[in-house]
Amino acid sequence: MKIPKKVKRYCRKCKAHTEHKVSIMGGIKQRGTLRRGSLKRAKKRGIARGMGNKGRWGSKPAVSKWKRKSKSTQKKVLLYKCSKCGKSSQKKKSIRTGRLMLEDKK
Repeated sequence: MKIPKKVKRYCRKCKAHTEHKVSIMGGIKQRGTLRRGSLKRAKKRGIARGMGNKGRWGSKPAVSKWKRKSKSTQKKVLLYKCSKCGKSSQKKKSIRTGRLMLEDKK
């Protein structure tokens, strides 16, 4: 998908339509979330303590081939920076594309 490097759009701070520089934000990273079946979460709750694990907190079985599918595209978030005031804002809805390219207008 091709997107222009500079776009004219409304700036909330300037309260006018100004030229904005477009850039792609880095991937969205998850911060140390405690998953439901994780050992870390169980330890925090005080469950996986004591002598032995009774076959509960050991390693999980290998994931079968049909379950190993993942998404072929990533979500890309566009960041718009105002050339007048320097305030940046991002697009509300991110785009799911395989390749996102920034290009100059001809």
